[in-house]
Amino acid sequence: MLKIVQGDITRLEVDAIVNAANQVMLGGGGVDGAIHRAAGRELYEACLDVPEVGPGIRCPTGEARITPGFRLPAKFVIHTVGPVYRDGRHGEPEKLAACYRNSLALAAENGCRSIAFPCISTGVYGYPVADAAKIAVREVTEFLKTHDGIEVVFCCFSSEDKMIYERLSKEYR
Repeated sequence: MLKIVQGDITRLEVDAIVNAANQVMLGGGGVDGAIHRAAGRELYEACLDVPEVGPGIRCPTGEARITPGFRLPAKFVIHTVGPVYRDGRHGEPEKLAACYRNSLALAAENGCRSIAFPCISTGVYGYPVADAAKIAVREVTEFLKTHDGIEVVFCCFSSEDKMIYERLSKEYR
């Protein structure tokens, strides 16, 4: 089941929320900072325990990592790193699609029955919302075809973003 809401992802009562993280996974601005603040210091410490796969890189672009949710209503935080948008011709669509696929796979592997996504890469990373939403809705729709009983929530910060996700989700039904 696919659901689209406008609100604060840190307050959603789902099994997992997705963090639009950076590669170091130690907090930042936007959704990343909000999730770290709401989860508490324990999230920062759990992220420190994630092994680096390169200097200062715990989660490469397109991949996903999972930690407990600590003080969040969500049991888990799935951290994924979206691409910085250049012009859409430097692998950005493929990397963004991988964020959704890898996050959904981690949720399924960990027995999650519900997962909430923010609008990955559309903030400071500059991905155009409509382009990012099209990829997000496509990847989630494909996943749901083979995973019954999982609820996926797109949690949009603005009413404009919510309208874009609603419009695109109707095209995939």
